[in-house]
Amino acid sequence: MSSKKKTDEFYNKLREQLQETATWPTEYLYKFIVPTSASKINTIEDLFDNLGAVITTKESGKGTYTSISINLVMKDPDAVITKYKEVADQVEGVISL
Repeated sequence: MSSKKKTDEFYNKLREQLQETATWPTEYLYKFIVPTSASKINTIEDLFDNLGAVITTKESGKGTYTSISINLVMKDPDAVITKYKEVADQVEGVISL
């Protein structure tokens, strides 16, 4: 199975789960883990800038990775998925949780 097909299936399943478990618009919590790098952290923060997001970061014990939590109101599941895709496209090595 191709990587793109797996990714599409993942996002389709996520969309269904979000539709079933929330009333939209709703507050959504994004969680990302990136190798600690100011540029990667800033890129993610910039993608959520001016949206009313509350962003917190926490560096791992050894400082190798940084976890980024972003809480904001999203209008629908498609908007949530669009942001996940933007982050994945622009930040190499990001892990979306």
